[in-house]
Amino acid sequence: MNKHLSYLIILLFSSSVFMHAQETTYAEKLGFKKGAKVIIFHVDDLGMSYSSNEGALLAINEGLANSGSIMMPCPWVPGIVNYMKEHPGCDFGLHLTFTSEWDDYRWGPVAGVNCVPSLADEQGKLWDNVGLVVKNASVEDFETEMRAQIDMALKMGIKPTHLDSHMGTVFAKPEFIQTYVKLGIEYGIPVLFPGGHNTIISRDFKDNPEFMEQARETGKQLWAAGLPVVDDVVSDTYDWRLPEGIEKTDKNLREYKTSKFIERIDEMKPGITEVILHCTEPSDIFKFITTSGETRKGDLLAMLDPKLKAYIEKEGIILTTWKELSERRKKVQ
Repeated sequence: MNKHLSYLIILLFSSSVFMHAQETTYAEKLGFKKGAKVIIFHVDDLGMSYSSNEGALLAINEGLANSGSIMMPCPWVPGIVNYMKEHPGCDFGLHLTFTSEWDDYRWGPVAGVNCVPSLADEQGKLWDNVGLVVKNASVEDFETEMRAQIDMALKMGIKPTHLDSHMGTVFAKPEFIQTYVKLGIEYGIPVLFPGGHNTIISRDFKDNPEFMEQARETGKQLWAAGLPVVDDVVSDTYDWRLPEGIEKTDKNLREYKTSKFIERIDEMKPGITEVILHCTEPSDIFKFITTSGETRKGDLLAMLDPKLKAYIEKEGIILTTWKELSERRKKVQ
């Protein structure tokens, strides 16, 4: 290759990297100090079961978790609603749900099977995996159900601080993404979307760089609509399981999960990062719902671990909520 051309390519690449590195984070745009790591410790699956509710509330009230989202089609939603009436400051959003993945414990669409037939299986329940939703669901039914879940929450007195997606279904198809963003803007509710530098979440999309580039553009769209945007998302905590050969005790589970959280936080770049959790206090019955009780309890134990709290304080990491992000966004032009 011509040495001058080689030099030009290196120069352009270096300039691109420099510009990317210098780009203002959404954290800075929202008034956080430059270079700050700002984290939302977010608990998914509120309303799924009694154990899910108990674990989430314990992680939030006594631990580091500070936000959560509710699965509106699930049977223990009233328990969360009653709690919210007594604790109006909760930072709870909606965990938009289009799958019902467990074998013996299932739920159907909020809109009703007759209104959204393409979202339901032969049992009248939501499809049990994302692939079947993509294969069978019409965009019209998808939007109808999303609206139904939001409207039901509002009718029950829930004022969602944000929207996000159970099992990532809204990210599985471009038309689903468009609906998700459209309704977030229409209702004026922030949506979880990886719209910033996306350093960690991009690993989940390493085979789809086009999506990650589009994600940044969608982040700009949401920001322009007056909604706050996060810079990154940690979504793989559910897969952190105790390695083979390590005794399955609470002590070992806490130490393992805490070390994984510290490792991931060390890898974070400055900006706002949502860390997705599934904190549960498994009851004897919970094991009949799902075999994921161990990793869910591990998240809870880590959120309650003084070691993780001390690390957060030592590193000067800032904890925030979706409610705070919205309040800050209203003050920014």
